[in-house]
Amino acid sequence: MSSAGGGSALQVHAVRFGPGQELLGSLQAFVEQRRLRAPFIITCVGSLTKATLRLANATAANTNEVIHLSGRFEIVSLVGTLNPEAHLHISLSDTEGQTVGGHVLGGLEVFTTAEVVVGEAVDLRFTREMDEHTGFPELVVRPKE
Repeated sequence: MSSAGGGSALQVHAVRFGPGQELLGSLQAFVEQRRLRAPFIITCVGSLTKATLRLANATAANTNEVIHLSGRFEIVSLVGTLNPEAHLHISLSDTEGQTVGGHVLGGLEVFTTAEVVVGEAVDLRFTREMDEHTGFPELVVRPKE
């Protein structure tokens, strides 16, 4: 499956989440409240105490390569799309500076802060549809309706 890309104007939103908030759910609520139809992460800095990630070696048949992190972590990177079926990847560094990353499944508990800049391609709409080649729901980009 191929999805036609397209150019779009950009609108920028900024939000900060505080201690104890769950980052993925909070971002999804923010997107829903603002009625964003093609949202994506521009940048994020902050820290977490928990995270649940799927590792890179997962396949459609074996999606159980999951890790649950607990401790103090700096958010080194957060990227992806935030449509209702969000697809985010995160990189975290621990207290030793070691980095781990993967596909965000949830459970991202904010430690001190998460400062997020969200972009929206205002002329587009992001959805996900099952791709028979990958076995996963993949991004579909359409003109905004």
